[in-house]
Amino acid sequence: MDRVPPGQFVTERFPILTYGEEPRIAPEDWRLELEGLVETPLTLTYQDLLALPQVELTRDFHCVTRWSRLDVAWKGMRVKDLLEEARPKPEAVAALVECYGGYTTNLLLEDLLRDDVLLAHTLFGKPLPPERGGPVRLLVPHLYAWKSAKWVRRILLLDHLELGFWERMGYHWRGDPWKEERFQEGPVPAARIRFQALKKPER
Repeated sequence: MDRVPPGQFVTERFPILTYGEEPRIAPEDWRLELEGLVETPLTLTYQDLLALPQVELTRDFHCVTRWSRLDVAWKGMRVKDLLEEARPKPEAVAALVECYGGYTTNLLLEDLLRDDVLLAHTLFGKPLPPERGGPVRLLVPHLYAWKSAKWVRRILLLDHLELGFWERMGYHWRGDPWKEERFQEGPVPAARIRFQALKKPER
């Protein structure tokens, strides 16, 4: 299969797109909270993150504004590992991701549980710079880049779909680049109500 989703062009540049002011969080001040529908709520410091099993991976990065950067090298810990420790409750189907600076985005629990979804702290072998979401950002490489939330600070598990910032502005509720899910057409399925059907993989 072609590595480049439909409607995208490949660039050697790595544009930086940020809505609003850029937060500046020192690593020693960074915290991640994993809360909501979990058996064991967790709070992670930057040193906690570094002490957990780490993963290095290279993935392509696709922005909804139609550029794609291939072979981006990241390092971090799998969100899946953190979720397994927190133990999501059976009714958990989605998450609202909250960031320093006020940005939010929504994800299905099944998307967070993929092996290549990371809490990333390193980019191309160097600490993740603030303008790219440092000290820690979410990496969700199989979806459009707005889902890879910068400056992540909280993951809240829910039994319903709670739309984030861009999703409320008309962006697609999921954002699969291979399906060109750029903007939402028609009603959002089961927004703000429980929806067990979406626990089934789409691809």
